[in-house]
Amino acid sequence: MALPAFDAAGMAALAGQIRDEARAVLGAMPVDAIAAAIDAAAERMLDRAHPLRRKAEALLPIVTGYDAESVRLGLTATFRNFRLPQLRRFLAADFPDPGMLDGFRPMPRGGLARAWGPALLLHVWAGNVPGLPVWGLARGLLVKAGTIGKVSAAEPLLAGWFAGLLAEVEPRLAGCLGILCWQGGADPAEDAAFEAADTVVAYGGNATLAAIRNRLPATTRFVGHGHKVSFALVSREALTAGRAAAAAGLAARDIARFEQQGCFAPQMIFAERGGAVDPAAFARHLAAALAAAEARHPRRALSLAEAAALAGWRDGEEARAMVEPGRSVMFGPDLGWCVSYADAAEPLRPAALNRSVTVVALDALEEAAALVAPFRDLLQGAGVAAPPRRLHALAEALGAVGVTRIAALGAMTVPEAGWHNDGRFNLLDLVTMTEIEPAAEAQAELYAPHAD
Repeated sequence: MALPAFDAAGMAALAGQIRDEARAVLGAMPVDAIAAAIDAAAERMLDRAHPLRRKAEALLPIVTGYDAESVRLGLTATFRNFRLPQLRRFLAADFPDPGMLDGFRPMPRGGLARAWGPALLLHVWAGNVPGLPVWGLARGLLVKAGTIGKVSAAEPLLAGWFAGLLAEVEPRLAGCLGILCWQGGADPAEDAAFEAADTVVAYGGNATLAAIRNRLPATTRFVGHGHKVSFALVSREALTAGRAAAAAGLAARDIARFEQQGCFAPQMIFAERGGAVDPAAFARHLAAALAAAEARHPRRALSLAEAAALAGWRDGEEARAMVEPGRSVMFGPDLGWCVSYADAAEPLRPAALNRSVTVVALDALEEAAALVAPFRDLLQGAGVAAPPRRLHALAEALGAVGVTRIAALGAMTVPEAGWHNDGRFNLLDLVTMTEIEPAAEAQAELYAPHAD
């Protein structure tokens, strides 16, 4: 692939051009018109007959290694979130009146307020899950920020394609976006980009985020999304003879989708005793569901490091099974999946990704909060299969120890429009507010022509 290369001077010039263009173009566009442009581009990507959608379905499996059907389903799940109704919910989740992105709006306590996005927003995206950059592009446009996106060499295509579609459906947006790729930490152009940006949003490991933060000017706003861990809870009410296999199938879907590379995928499942199907039998159902998923959607080829990590994790689980009563390990050919089962409660423990998971039996799901609490800073989401009253009680307990998202089992890896990544505001984190206080309004009346 041929990618544009910039030196420091070229990056500074590009940043200035995007900043000026965004101020002139996005500043004059109503936020609903911007949302409509994103919607139009998303509709094209949802159309499987569109040339760009066909190109994405053909090339992304080659670039990412994910099987073609997983990519197809993932593209559809992603772009459904960027239709106009979903984008309006995205805005409403953060702003009581999204019109404050267009001008001053009344505040409930009196006075007026307006939200301003950064003049230049820099995204540093990871490449582990296709579609992540689309969220970033939408975030930037909705707050009327000029955007430079650094794509990962692991998946450098989709962000540029979507930016091109945005420019096609609304040509005025063309000069407000720049999609680039450079070697992180080693390219002089990166320093120029960091210097020019008003806000930097970055994804990656905690060490990577710390290195980026340390290189930014003190006045630059930084929003980092580091590594997180998710898990699932399956209640005894879900482990009836008629429900257990279905629950296992839903969990397998979350585990297999994009090989647990996103922080939403469960790495441990707490299963409750007391149902007609005990946790050990549920683990066997899960193994069968993962085997079926492997037949339909083969796991991508692993790197040597990934394969070694998975084999090492499996060997460690088997060694524990030899000395711990009630522990067992099940796995498929070529370690296409691996399920470890623990018959005694144990704290949250990450698996090796790539379709590996531990099922832990609990006497009561309410024990799970204490088992995950020591990892508060790493917690992301929990998939919960439980009846309404227990769902709400578990959500209360899990939220208190740091879980920021409660999802349906089977939908853990498909966040809905308006979700709060890491429990934070997607759009409010990017804006600054200008407020006209009630006293200023009242005093202005003294100087109005009708006051004389």
